[in-house]
Amino acid sequence: MKLVIASDIHGSAFWCGKLLEVCEKEQPENLILLGDILYHGPRNDLPRDYAPKQVIPMLDKWADKILCVRGNCEAEVDQMVLS
Repeated sequence: MKLVIASDIHGSAFWCGKLLEVCEKEQPENLILLGDILYHGPRNDLPRDYAPKQVIPMLDKWADKILCVRGNCEAEVDQMVLS
């Protein structure tokens, strides 16, 4: 079983794109996300290319393969906009 494991995207379209490039290349059975997907959190600086509205459709294309846990920067509204 091939897995890709990542965490702390924090709404960065740049880093999400890099992650999905790896997924396209490796074709994992599952993409495991260890939280902090969309929001950067009040104590963190904005990540490179902060664009959570762009990250949503990027990840939704992989929704059937994603297993995810909730991070400390997740909010209920984040759960409502992701497949």
